[in-house]
Amino acid sequence: MRLVVTKERILSEIRRTAVDNNNAPLGIRRFEKVTGIIESAWRGRYWKTWSDAVTEAGFEPNVPQERISDDELVLALIAVTRELQRFPSEIDLSMARARSHAVPSAKRFRIRLGNHDARIEAVRAYTEGRTEFDDIRSILPERQSAEELDETPSAGLVAGHVYMIATTVRGGRRFKIGHTASVPRRHREIALELPEQPDVIHAIETDDPAGIESYWHQRFAAKRTNGEWFALTADDVRAFKRRRFM
Repeated sequence: MRLVVTKERILSEIRRTAVDNNNAPLGIRRFEKVTGIIESAWRGRYWKTWSDAVTEAGFEPNVPQERISDDELVLALIAVTRELQRFPSEIDLSMARARSHAVPSAKRFRIRLGNHDARIEAVRAYTEGRTEFDDIRSILPERQSAEELDETPSAGLVAGHVYMIATTVRGGRRFKIGHTASVPRRHREIALELPEQPDVIHAIETDDPAGIESYWHQRFAAKRTNGEWFALTADDVRAFKRRRFM
């Protein structure tokens, strides 16, 4: 016979794990992984949503984080490069993050700017023609040839996806529009940051993920609530879902 987990124990665990997480409550999946308390132990028994449980434990529910622009990420890379006097590896970025939370996580650099070589090129492009960054350009490794990078395009190549993911917050349904090379991986990452399990609504295949993401951000600009999150209507969602390729 399965033992019933008491409401008091769940609240206690929410508070304990939040203390270990810089006083921020965990999302559902991380909480389950850390404590072993599964969703069915509380949903429909003590609370309707995870946000309700977090609120009763004395916390504000997690909200989507404000988007950091690509330029801000590049400037952070430049700062770490200047500090180390060499271009940072992912380990270097993780150590810089440990020293200061002003430095974004290594995962953000990887997801938004690409792999190590792509990040070098992003810094090179940003600093081109700016004398204040002469020292940074002198540190950057020399640019590799297209043959070395194996950059020859192939027919039908899809560079990535622009996705729409939805979650429920106090103000209603909210939709995140972003770009990624792997929708399942991005879904898992977002799920770890949110109190409620998000849903993948649709993904558009494209050879220009950043450009197509920008198109939808501009189209829904009046409905932006926070970073890449939007308060969309059913017609807006249908318009997005009509596109399989762009």
